[in-house]
Amino acid sequence: MKARLRLGVPWHLVTLMLLSLPSINFNVCHGQTDDYESPAAPPPGLDECNGIFLTYSFTSREKEYPKVKNASAQAWAFKSLATITNTGEHELKGWQMFVGFQHKEVLVSASGAIVVDGDDFPVAVGNGTIFAGNPQVDLKTAIETAGDFTQIAAQIEIAGSVFGIKPPGVPMPKNIKLVNDGYKCPKSTLRGKSYMRVCCKKDPKAKEEKKRLKFLPRRYGDLSLTYDVLQAYGNNYQAQVTMDNIHPLGRLDHWNLTWEWMNGEFISTMRGAYTHKRDFSECIYGTAGKYYKDFDFSTIINCEKKPVISDLPPDRKNDSQVGKLPYCCRNGTLLPSIMDESKARSIFQLQVYKMPPFLNRTALVPPEKWKIDGVVNPQYKCGPPIRVDPTEFPDPSGLDSKTYAVASWQVTCNITRPKEKLSRCCVSFSAYYNRSAIPCNTCACGCDNNKGCSQNAKAMLLPPESLLVPSDNRTEKALAWAALNKFKVPNPRPCPDNCPVSINWHIDSDFKTGWTASVTLFNWDDSPFEDWFAAIKLDKAYKGLEGVYSLNGTKFDNLNNTILLQGLPGLNFLMGEVNGTRPGDPRVPGKQQTKISFIKKRTPGINIPRGDGFPTRILFNGEECALPTQIPRSSAQQKSHFKFLIVIIMAIVTFILMSDHLH
Repeated sequence: MKARLRLGVPWHLVTLMLLSLPSINFNVCHGQTDDYESPAAPPPGLDECNGIFLTYSFTSREKEYPKVKNASAQAWAFKSLATITNTGEHELKGWQMFVGFQHKEVLVSASGAIVVDGDDFPVAVGNGTIFAGNPQVDLKTAIETAGDFTQIAAQIEIAGSVFGIKPPGVPMPKNIKLVNDGYKCPKSTLRGKSYMRVCCKKDPKAKEEKKRLKFLPRRYGDLSLTYDVLQAYGNNYQAQVTMDNIHPLGRLDHWNLTWEWMNGEFISTMRGAYTHKRDFSECIYGTAGKYYKDFDFSTIINCEKKPVISDLPPDRKNDSQVGKLPYCCRNGTLLPSIMDESKARSIFQLQVYKMPPFLNRTALVPPEKWKIDGVVNPQYKCGPPIRVDPTEFPDPSGLDSKTYAVASWQVTCNITRPKEKLSRCCVSFSAYYNRSAIPCNTCACGCDNNKGCSQNAKAMLLPPESLLVPSDNRTEKALAWAALNKFKVPNPRPCPDNCPVSINWHIDSDFKTGWTASVTLFNWDDSPFEDWFAAIKLDKAYKGLEGVYSLNGTKFDNLNNTILLQGLPGLNFLMGEVNGTRPGDPRVPGKQQTKISFIKKRTPGINIPRGDGFPTRILFNGEECALPTQIPRSSAQQKSHFKFLIVIIMAIVTFILMSDHLH
């Protein structure tokens, strides 16, 4: 008996296998060919550029909270990409790219670059900003790198917020350009709605450096800081920071310097300066503790990412452990060279430990985002560190030879004019021909929001003697003076100026041949000012200066008609505020005063009652003081203006009546 074999065929699986056959890849070798993978197409315009090619591409955006109906107030999270490529024949040192943002942009990150002004993210860039390369500072040429784009190009991945441009509009910048000296950029062009490009070329008229430098030339700044690596080892190095005050009126008192370590570095030892915080727990519990497992962190100076560094006091100058450095230990005083050239420089040294992967002795990276500030001093804005040729030093052995730093970077800082209500000193005006003194502006040096006063009301006129009283104690005198002279009293009343230093300029007299003024400096702070100075700019009266009598006064023609006032020898302290004679009396400020005389023969046409005798700019210790918004006027001049106005009105009325009569 034959057994019949019956096999059940799973037709549904067979069907599935047949359907999947077209998706199976069969690799067939056809022998060797000369076909290579096609490279990605270059950005539009790159091949036609013989110089530095810059692009900006807007990539995406998304509506942010809060979501509002007002389109101009709506915030959008955006992302964009900026690139810079060296397609020319010359290496580009220390590249800097300007992006002309114009829609109230706020950046929260920019990988591949830093914002030149050194502000921390988020940073408002609605008026445009400059990016500098980090970590890729220089762009080599394609010739010397065989076209390696990782060395000839850099890109900046930008993320932030933008306001007011809703789809389909695209928030593009006004323009992009290269900021480096020696290059010229035409107007950038748009391709579509979201791509901008420009090709910058060498300026044939630009002057070439006579000395061929390996790195960028040193730059001029009001304050120059140099970061020199003196000794380099595998995992650490010794650095020296040199601060040079170059501006003739720049100054720092009790300076505080801060920067940001970008790669986990920490400070082991210091000489000539100290850090405000000495907490090694950040090292122990951070990445440094994981790598340096057997390191004794109890002896180190600082583990902060953003250390705050200050100068040592004079009594540490000869300390064998932390002192014995030239130009150190002056309690943070950095004077202009016109006052004392030996005090226009400060130096300190530090030992820095590095973290992987920067353990090669040549892997040296300076800190970024430098900031420096003083007590009542100019406000500085610092740029990024720029690699320069190694600094020269005299041979310590005394021989006629030079030694050089291992590597050097320069940071330049420039003085910025203080924003409104953010000054640290102010000026009041008064004159013999007007009974009222014009006080410092309301909130000239900032205001507390909780004082119940108006931050925008104009400061009330005062009797001149009330300028001797602290601004917080002038309310009664101001109200009484307003009632006596029938002045309008603002409601709420204006806030005080809140300035630690104020200067009064008073016109004493005005004769046919000359005139005199008094300058009084008030220190409303507890601490005294040593070696103080005041710089006074007089546009119309400068040439007529005859003498300064109880202070040291010097004319500087090359400083825009500026008079420099200093204390006489032995009187170089502007003392701090002290308590009154009796309990309950107002505190008494430190004060210095001088008379200044002027001759009219040297300034023909000067009109003192009209206001020609008042300064147009005053600086105290380099800090620009807030000037009043008005100047005292003589009552006679005010009456003459009133009479002139009446004459004009009467003439107009007469003309109208005569015209009606003729018709």
